[in-house]
Amino acid sequence: MTAHAAARRRITAAFADAGVTGQLHAVDIDTGTALGVGSDTLVPTASVHKLCLVTTLYRQSSLGLVDPTRPVDVPAGNRAPGATGLSAMRDAARLSLRDLASLAVAVSDNTAADLLWDALGLDTVNATMTGLGLTRTHAVQTMRELLATVREDAAGEPAALTDPAVVARLRALDPTRTNRSTPREITALLTAVWRDEACPGEYGEELRALLGLQAWSHRLAAGFPFDDVRVSGKTGSLPTLRHEAGVVEYPDGGRYAVAVFTRAASTAVTLPAADAVIGGAARIAVDALRT
Repeated sequence: MTAHAAARRRITAAFADAGVTGQLHAVDIDTGTALGVGSDTLVPTASVHKLCLVTTLYRQSSLGLVDPTRPVDVPAGNRAPGATGLSAMRDAARLSLRDLASLAVAVSDNTAADLLWDALGLDTVNATMTGLGLTRTHAVQTMRELLATVREDAAGEPAALTDPAVVARLRALDPTRTNRSTPREITALLTAVWRDEACPGEYGEELRALLGLQAWSHRLAAGFPFDDVRVSGKTGSLPTLRHEAGVVEYPDGGRYAVAVFTRAASTAVTLPAADAVIGGAARIAVDALRT
């Protein structure tokens, strides 16, 4: 059995032990060597799609089509639901487009993301992904629209989201009805960002720095608990869904794009094993690529 075949078996077993179904793709950014489990499965991206959004901002900026320092007024009301950033704040504010991007990544701020969606447009984000060759990566709704479908499908009762029958009918979990991609295409996007193919020079540098701001370290980064290994990523969460995609950089210069998408059998909000398997599976994949 080859090292990659053994790694795929270990990853599949890890997903099963954690009580999730999972898909993964990992690629060496410099050699193109890759390893996957369900890599071409269409998945609902949830907040991982914010990677597409912020990449579009910087690509448009590099082309001179958008000024990333342009200020945006944030009204006090009518904000997307969320527990972080502007979504959790109560007063009016003014921020630049790139500062909104920082909030959308660092704390997955849904309001900041929606202001970017409004400024750029869904069609522009989708056209940018198509231009990068990501033909299965597509956005159909903003965060406020996505979360509105969750409320509607749960009949406005948050407690209903622990009912398996309710969760099974959520449009936000159906990749044919919500924002979507595949693990392979998300790692291709990250590879383009890290190879300066999505946006060059200072714009690429700033985008990579921004993607290193994420506050959450309980998923992908947990698989690489070393002071000299840098992990930049973006999580995504919805009922039963726990995702993360990012880049792992080693001190010897090795760079690996990894995307892990999972769906738990349990509807419980807190499932530490489901969070941990994202980092664990990513570590198995990266170790195999480095062997």
